[in-house]
Amino acid sequence: MQVRSHLGLALALACASASPHAWAGKTLDAVKQRGQLQCGVSTGVAGFSAPDAKGRWSGFDVDFCRAVAAAVLGDPEKVAFTPLNAQQRFTALQSGQIDMLSRNTSWTLTRDASLGLHFTAITYLDGQGFLVRPGGHHHRKEPG
Repeated sequence: MQVRSHLGLALALACASASPHAWAGKTLDAVKQRGQLQCGVSTGVAGFSAPDAKGRWSGFDVDFCRAVAAAVLGDPEKVAFTPLNAQQRFTALQSGQIDMLSRNTSWTLTRDASLGLHFTAITYLDGQGFLVRPGGHHHRKEPG
C-alpha cells in the first residue's frame, strides 16, 4: 500500500542543522514584521484549496492557513495565498516566497533529509488499495 500524506504546515528552514526553535523564530519574526502570512496552496483542489468566482479561497488547507494567521497575527484574514503546482512548492518554501505550505505533499525520508525544510504535521492521510470479488475465483464460461 502506498500512502500519501497531506501536510498541514511546513515552514521554511534556513539551515538544515538549525534547531526547530531557531528556524521558527526567523520565519515567525518575518511574518509578524510583514503583518501577513504568505501561504502556499495547491492550484485548486475542491474541498482543500480553491478560489471561488470572486477570487476568495476556501477549503481545508486554506482554513489551516487562516488559523495560523489568527494565531500569529490575531486575524485570520491576514494571509495571502500563492497557488503552487507540485514542481514549484519546495522552491517557493526554500526561497522564502512563502512562509508556509499547506497542500498535498508526500512526506518522504528523502525530502525530510535533503530539502532543508521542516515537515511538522500530517493533517490528511490517504492511501491506495485493491478491491476484489469475494472468493477470489474467476468466472469462466464452460464449453458446450
